[in-house]
Amino acid sequence: MRCLLHAKRRLQIASGLFMTEADFTLDKRSLRQAFDRAAVSYDAAAVLQREVGERMLSRLDYVRQQPRTILDAGCGTGFATAALQQRYPAAMVCALDLAFAMVDRARARNNWWQRLSGRAMRPLCADIERLPLRAGSIDLIWSNLALQWVNEPAHAFGEFKRVLAPGGLLMFSTFGPDTLKELRAAFMRADAHTHVNRFVDLHDLGDMLVHAGFADPVMDMECITLTYTDLRALMRDLKAIGAHNVTAGRQRGMSTRTMLATVERNYEEWRRDGRLPATFEVIYGHAWAPQPRVSPGGRPVIEIKAV
Repeated sequence: MRCLLHAKRRLQIASGLFMTEADFTLDKRSLRQAFDRAAVSYDAAAVLQREVGERMLSRLDYVRQQPRTILDAGCGTGFATAALQQRYPAAMVCALDLAFAMVDRARARNNWWQRLSGRAMRPLCADIERLPLRAGSIDLIWSNLALQWVNEPAHAFGEFKRVLAPGGLLMFSTFGPDTLKELRAAFMRADAHTHVNRFVDLHDLGDMLVHAGFADPVMDMECITLTYTDLRALMRDLKAIGAHNVTAGRQRGMSTRTMLATVERNYEEWRRDGRLPATFEVIYGHAWAPQPRVSPGGRPVIEIKAV
């Protein structure tokens, strides 16, 4: 009977009828611990994160803004933080991450001259969904592949809008629903637990930006496929960057060898030309904090809406 119930649950999950939003809630404490442990190995494995960061940096070539204050929200080990410091040498750059070890690594990128001259980055260990920053204090918010690690992207966008100065720019990237679709499918047929995050659709993210009060949101997407010799190589890379499964619906305790062997066998169906693919749907977005409306006489215009 127990086997039949387990099989039924797997069938319900496969058809999308069983999993609830609560199953995909992220355990922030476990998430912080995972990224703390991964700080040492992160740079060697974060090939995709650097590539997406480089593509985002190239987009700044078309932005004329010269920000005085910058927030790198989800800085990791500070690759992009250092690039932003170089691009905007006069700006104060704040590097924020949930994991202290990541922030510490980012801070170590600053040399003695930057520290001596007062141009070193400002480290901040905090949650994107609860920014300990003053309203209207930031001119540019940059966030590369971090929003997939928040429980409520709408809350994060609300915080970004709150701390952005009028006319400030938000530029971000995150993962979309097709990310790790092969891994999700391989696990879905092996057990009845969550193994891959639930990623938010591009259109839903755009709606969240509008609802948060941003102006002129622009969204686009591309799929990047990495290939591996075997599933264990993919799992090692994910572990090295701290991308552990910290969803509420995850299996507690170690997975059995039999289950992992089943997942490996399932994943083999995706093998092409001797390699296993891992798809990442990368979503890019940017939007502006609107300038306050003023009358021809220079007075602020306040809209009064009927209830």
